[in-house]
Amino acid sequence: MSASPSRPSYAALFRMPHARRTFAAAMTGRLSYGVVSLAMMLTTTRATGSYAVAGTVMALFGATSVFLSPARAALIDRYGARRALIPMASLYAGLLTAFAVTAWRPGAPVQVIGALAVAAGACTPPLGPTMRAVWGEVVQDERLLQRAYSLDGVVEEILFVSGPLVVGAVVRTAPPAAAVALSALLVWSGTLAFVLSPLVAGVRPPAARTARGGQGGRSGRALGRVLARPVVVASGVGLSLGAVDLLVMAFAERHHQGAGAVAWVLAALSLGSALGGLLNGAVDWRAAPGVRLPLLAGALGLALLGAGLAQSLGALAVAVACAGFFVAPALTTSYLMADAAAPPGFRTQAGAWVNTAVNAGSSVGTAGAGLLVGRLPLGLCFAVSGAAAMAAALASVRSARTPRPGADAGDRAAGGARPEVTDGARLPG
Repeated sequence: MSASPSRPSYAALFRMPHARRTFAAAMTGRLSYGVVSLAMMLTTTRATGSYAVAGTVMALFGATSVFLSPARAALIDRYGARRALIPMASLYAGLLTAFAVTAWRPGAPVQVIGALAVAAGACTPPLGPTMRAVWGEVVQDERLLQRAYSLDGVVEEILFVSGPLVVGAVVRTAPPAAAVALSALLVWSGTLAFVLSPLVAGVRPPAARTARGGQGGRSGRALGRVLARPVVVASGVGLSLGAVDLLVMAFAERHHQGAGAVAWVLAALSLGSALGGLLNGAVDWRAAPGVRLPLLAGALGLALLGAGLAQSLGALAVAVACAGFFVAPALTTSYLMADAAAPPGFRTQAGAWVNTAVNAGSSVGTAGAGLLVGRLPLGLCFAVSGAAAMAAALASVRSARTPRPGADAGDRAAGGARPEVTDGARLPG
């Protein structure tokens, strides 16, 4: 079941049977992730009266969610989306609901709120990596898969911009905990619809077969080798983006602008990313992903160097939008490389490692920018954030030029060629 016209378009994706329903269900569940962070932060602040407690709770929630993502993805690769995601999403939604009930009114016990946040983070369903793994299983045409990943990244960007707007609409008429409950409903209903889709149900978990054949350990080691380049670049992009969020806030404050100005500049970043992602997906690139990836990361770094020269908020918005133009293409290319290089039965984990690298890098970037602001001029801080992406690009190039003993077919796939798979190895029917 695949679509491979002479020049596949974005619309060709949704001409595949059940693709539209599956994608919409996954995005419904992923909207929860755009809602949950702000909703939990507002809820915790209202319940405890402390920004410090809210920050700590969110740090714990984020840490368990991000760093346990590959482990949760491994369960999906081994047991399949239906058997792994339904219990995971049910537990996650239940814990969010318990969090909302506990923190509905001020005076909630801090220890209970923290424990529920940590437990919920540990159970976060990896819907993004799973959706991308499904695309990788059912789409054979490399150009169409590029469009699938690009569209996935662009829509995810829109969801994360829309999530805070949803929270804002909810808190006008209800306590912030209601937005947490809404997040629980979104992730549970979206995940259920996603796994019940025939497109997802037909994807068998090959990792279980691999493990029975005694290849699991070797495949796991191969995965670590071939993911080095996309993970390094993704972490560098995350570092830069995490720093930019805080640096834009500092820039607006020094120019006596409020939070509304910050929102507009960050919206310009998202708009640039969305446009870049759509264009990246529409172009039939001659250069392999392994060639494009360091160029995209390097271009992002150069654009952030330019942002350091901005003297007004308008100029900063333009520079940040230019930087954003390379964000979605760099991340999409990282996911494509990880997908192409993943051994059989490790596709979801490969995407989860890239996703973890982005999020972990973003957290480190924000913390690092917080240490630099006030010690260095803002222009130099932007330059440092750009240097992180450029350093990742250089590391990617160096890794590509360094031969490794025993390099296998997975390493060659990471260079850009998508391994040929017959219809029999993909979704039946």
